[in-house]
Amino acid sequence: MRVLSIVHHDPTDGGVFDETAEQLGHMVERWLPSREETRPRPDGFDAVMVFGGAMHPDQDGAHPWLSGEVEFLRHALDSGVPLLGVCLGAQLIARAAGADVGPAEASEVGWHEVELTEAGHADPVLSTLPPRIDAFQWHHYTFELPATATELARSPAARQAFTIDRRAWGIQFHAEVTRTMIASWAADGADQLRSTPADLLAQTDGLIEAWNEAGRKLCAAFLDTAG
Repeated sequence: MRVLSIVHHDPTDGGVFDETAEQLGHMVERWLPSREETRPRPDGFDAVMVFGGAMHPDQDGAHPWLSGEVEFLRHALDSGVPLLGVCLGAQLIARAAGADVGPAEASEVGWHEVELTEAGHADPVLSTLPPRIDAFQWHHYTFELPATATELARSPAARQAFTIDRRAWGIQFHAEVTRTMIASWAADGADQLRSTPADLLAQTDGLIEAWNEAGRKLCAAFLDTAG
């Protein structure tokens, strides 16, 4: 399949998601909306993955390109192109589907437990995760559920996953993240941590192998469903 990977920072990529797509033989193309004025056509792709970023989903004033990306995602939803959004990507899909996005009551930065809902257990993508799992998070915003969406996972602090008609999925947690990415984020965002970067990385070393395996399974299930 032809898979579009939408990233919001250079050189950050889609971590184990891009890696999984390429290992499965799919052609991955990347789009950086903040740098590239030409917007691709969503119907030119078999699946679209939308990743995170330091910006927030309602900051059009600071990041004028955001509105164009939301329009792209709205067209993808209308066209039935399979979507998978991560963190900011999930929030942008929710916004494109007409839901409100805004600051969460509590930020989640680091490792936090996520629990599947009953619908999550039956979902072809989220059901690849254990019923409860320590998930890597880095977010200060959250989303309301779009009108036709089903909640698939939650934590005490925020909604964690949804699907829209099993054609679009949003996950608040970073199932794509690698240890290298976490080390970079911890160094750049140390002021957002409740502990030190060294403490976060020590915790990460005990969790990242299982987390990356879970991320690969989730991405493979999305691509299989998209196909």
